[in-house]
Amino acid sequence: MTSDKSSGVPYTMTRLGVVMTPEPGNPHEAMGVLNPASGRAPDGRLYLLPRLVEGGNISRVGLAEVQLRDGVPVGVQRRGVVLAPDEGWERGANNAGVEDPRTTWVPSLGRHLMTYVAFGPLGPRLALAVSVDLEHWQRLGPVQFGYQPGLDTDLCMFPNKDAVFFPEVVPDPDGRPSYAMLHRPMWDLGWFREGETVHLPAGITDERPGIWISYVPADLAEADIRALARPENHRCVALSEHAYEALKIGAGPPPVRVDEGWLLIHHGVSGEKPVGFDPTTQKVEYAAGAMLLDAADPSRVVARTAEPILRPETVDERDGTVPNVVFPTAIEEIDGVRYVFYGMADAKIGVARLDRTP
Repeated sequence: MTSDKSSGVPYTMTRLGVVMTPEPGNPHEAMGVLNPASGRAPDGRLYLLPRLVEGGNISRVGLAEVQLRDGVPVGVQRRGVVLAPDEGWERGANNAGVEDPRTTWVPSLGRHLMTYVAFGPLGPRLALAVSVDLEHWQRLGPVQFGYQPGLDTDLCMFPNKDAVFFPEVVPDPDGRPSYAMLHRPMWDLGWFREGETVHLPAGITDERPGIWISYVPADLAEADIRALARPENHRCVALSEHAYEALKIGAGPPPVRVDEGWLLIHHGVSGEKPVGFDPTTQKVEYAAGAMLLDAADPSRVVARTAEPILRPETVDERDGTVPNVVFPTAIEEIDGVRYVFYGMADAKIGVARLDRTP
């Protein structure tokens, strides 16, 4: 899947600094704070929901109020833990985790939608939770992708990550008003199931993980919020095209509606990935790129960046649990300016300003 749309994305990112580092003596943060979600509470205060990693690679989702100086995020005040790996499907024999949350405030539902990775017995699987206040979360359970004739595979079989909802209703491929979720299935089952291999769906010839979209009809979700965990009508949106995406790509923060369509900040991974799933053994670089998706058909890429708009350059981005990583996961507007929060080398959280170029 190639295109000539590697231009026409008039947005840049400018790093501003570190906003959260592990708290000394806090066992929940012994292996890092990273990859936060974000949102505003009913009183308007801005929060991050960082992934907190304990020794043994046990992850929780925390809550931290963003501190501003002259309108710019500069730090946080911790407010505790809001989600822990308490369910059986969030815990494996030698691992446990609720990882890499993404949250989207959806006004028409009156809720924050959290997608997260439940790292359980079958590896990383997508799960959903909802909240009205960012503090109290109702689990909707693991995502159950609807069977789709012609896809030639069952998406429920595969590990999946990097999921995020659009903040408003969009048309599905049949024109039906829907809530849409971007996600990233992984087709190689061999890394956690001995003797297995790559299982590509019909029409896909590139085994590298890419960005997909699935839909939930709006009337079903508005009648029963649990319908959000049963998306259908699956489509491939984008696969790797450029050098900084040579290994894989995945969605970042929730898409933002802009004049040109939907702006999606994504991550691209390049470098060398050895056999196995231990990220600390990978010799890779995670960089941030951007795409524009069609407002009338968000499964269609209108334009994308051929070069990263942010790549690891500072010490905090190059040295950490997993070196050479910038991993954007949240975006918020403060006084008319958009800020992107991102993981730094799987150890800290940074912030960058998102600007539209002339």
